[in-house]
Amino acid sequence: MIKIFSNKIELALFFCDELEKLVSQKKEIFLCLSGGNTPEIIYQTLSKDYKTKIDWNKVNLFWGDERCVPPESDESNYGMTKKYLLNFIDIPSKNIHYIVGEDDPEREAVKYSEVINKNVPIKNNHPKFDLVMLGLGEDGHTASIFPDQMEVIASEKLCEVTLHPTTKQKRITLTAKIFNNAARVIFLVTGKSKATIVKKVLQEKRKIFPAEFIQSVKGELNFFLDIDAAGHLDEKIKLRETIFNNEIKKI
Repeated sequence: MIKIFSNKIELALFFCDELEKLVSQKKEIFLCLSGGNTPEIIYQTLSKDYKTKIDWNKVNLFWGDERCVPPESDESNYGMTKKYLLNFIDIPSKNIHYIVGEDDPEREAVKYSEVINKNVPIKNNHPKFDLVMLGLGEDGHTASIFPDQMEVIASEKLCEVTLHPTTKQKRITLTAKIFNNAARVIFLVTGKSKATIVKKVLQEKRKIFPAEFIQSVKGELNFFLDIDAAGHLDEKIKLRETIFNNEIKKI
């Protein structure tokens, strides 16, 4: 399912509404978070407008990837989430399961795999998140699964250590196996710089980018795009899927 929004604020509000519905329908949910600019806006929206709408006692938080930096770093996904969301909501500390980026990457990858196995429900012999948030890089990467490390796609592990192809920074990432077992995966993509890769992933489908291998085998796969990120998609797709203020309208 593709949904295109007039701007990233509309996208954030729609996502937050979807999360509120999910939490209200279940006794407990298991949510896998993403870093990046679009999630930052979502976290700000949640902390402002959904602080009391959502019962945060029912929400268990995990992260799809992390840079190997301490939480005080501006590059930390956990640090960003804490800054824009966790500091403002009433969520039990036991519900927050973050990747310790400052620890030894290989050891932390093993440790975080154990955390997930222990705390996330098992279905189809693998941990099953209710919802996974993912981003899409201009090079087609998602989480910290990069095009030059495609072996991570086929990994049987829950977590792997990867290397950013340009900065050579180490990352810890969940693998495609766990993303694909989720009940719902939502790619959140905004900005003109993403328009080219969005078209390649959603229309060309050459199976050369990591994001193309996230398929949510027994669940639901969604792409939430703003109008800039959807700029290169065929007009038929845009006319069918565009949402302005929650109403489908012609562009």
